[in-house]
Amino acid sequence: MASVNKVILVGNLGRDPEVRYLPSGDPVANVTIATSSRYKSKSGEMVEETEWHRVTFFGRLAEIASQYLKKGRPVYVEGRIKTRKYTDKDGQEKYATDIIANEMQLLGGREGMGGPAGEDDGYGGDAGDNYNSRPAPAPRPSAPRPSAPAPRPAPAPAPSRPASGFDDMDDDIPF
Repeated sequence: MASVNKVILVGNLGRDPEVRYLPSGDPVANVTIATSSRYKSKSGEMVEETEWHRVTFFGRLAEIASQYLKKGRPVYVEGRIKTRKYTDKDGQEKYATDIIANEMQLLGGREGMGGPAGEDDGYGGDAGDNYNSRPAPAPRPSAPRPSAPAPRPAPAPAPSRPASGFDDMDDDIPF
């Protein structure tokens, strides 16, 4: 049976990226992203919990993250979970769970980025900048897909005058 290891995070950066380089010269950027959830406790009060996620970017995505991500900036990240084992300074074996990012999208405006707030980030699309570490086969919609197909609108009525072929077309070519 096939398995899936996919993580989607939408949160705020807890600190500026830390960039280092592998022996091969490839960049690696590490960040922490905070996500929050709210629930009502047994006593009826709203409780907010914040989770901190360690996220690692490699290659071109690491370069982009180091250039554009800043503490507090909202970001969308897709990736996979990776658990690593290490030995601490006292000789104790420890485990750490990280997110290895393969896609990132900057959210929000350009606050603190040198441009007016509220503008899109200038690379096309109106949902922010989308950066993939691998080419995507087709653009993804930013909204979740509905589970049932949306009802289709009724077809528009046919025009009352008959089509006259190519005679009514403008001869100016737009390019």
